[in-house]
Parts: sequence; structure tokens; C-alpha cells
Amino acid sequence: MNNIDAWVWWLVGAAALGIPLVVTAMPEFGMFAVGAVAAAVTAGLGFDVVAQVLVFVAVSVALIAVVRPIAARHSAQRPQFASGVDALKGKQAVVLERVDGSGGRIKLAGEVWSARALDTDRVYDVGQEVDVVDIEGATAIVI
Repeated sequence: MNNIDAWVWWLVGAAALGIPLVVTAMPEFGMFAVGAVAAAVTAGLGFDVVAQVLVFVAVSVALIAVVRPIAARHSAQRPQFASGVDALKGKQAVVLERVDGSGGRIKLAGEVWSARALDTDRVYDVGQEVDVVDIEGATAIVI
């Protein structure tokens, strides 16, 4: 065991840290693995154990301090591309059959949809343009 160089042990440690990274999908393990690779490079350059540990700690902490907040900010953002019914909200439609609080039909994105007015007292006549504010099931809510 004494014949194995320190840089090999650091690479073994980096690989060992890669296993929980894959299993748990926690990026912190990847950051520790990069710190271990940096320590392996330090060991390969001939620095002592104290320098290796300091490089491991410094690189790992720096990555966690810098990368984690950036990743958290990006994961909290809503996607720029809306799809499905989310893409239909805010679109304009044309009334095909009178729409009131109890129902009607509209043409939305090239398809015929059942619709009802958001304001139950409001009535939209054939040919009138309306805005879709929500989708409930297969019914568009319009104003």
C-alpha cells in the first residue's frame, strides 16, 4: 500500500465521490470530486499532503460557493418556452358560437374549443375576438 503514489489515492477518492453523484444526483459530490482531482494534480506535482488537502478544500469550497448559487438561480427560473395548455393562455381566439357564462365555442390556435366567459354576465357574439385567460380541462376561459 505504501508503494502507491498519493495522486492515485486522490483519483480513487474522486471516483468514489462520483458514485454518490450519479446515484443521488447531488451536484455537491461532483464538486468534491473536482476538488479531489485538483489535489491529485497537486500531489503529482510533488507537493506535500498539507498542500494537497488545502487544494482539495479550497477548490471544493470555491466550487460550492460559486456554482451552487448559480445552479439554484437557474433551477428556480420558469422555462422561457411554454408548451401545451400553458402556451394557449394569453392567446386570442375567435368566437364560433355565442360564448357566455355557461358555454360556447371558439377557434383557438386553429382548433375548435369549448369556452365559457370568465365574467358570467358577459356575452361574446359570433366573430368577436376574445382573449384566453385560462384552460380548465377542455374548456377555455375567455374575456
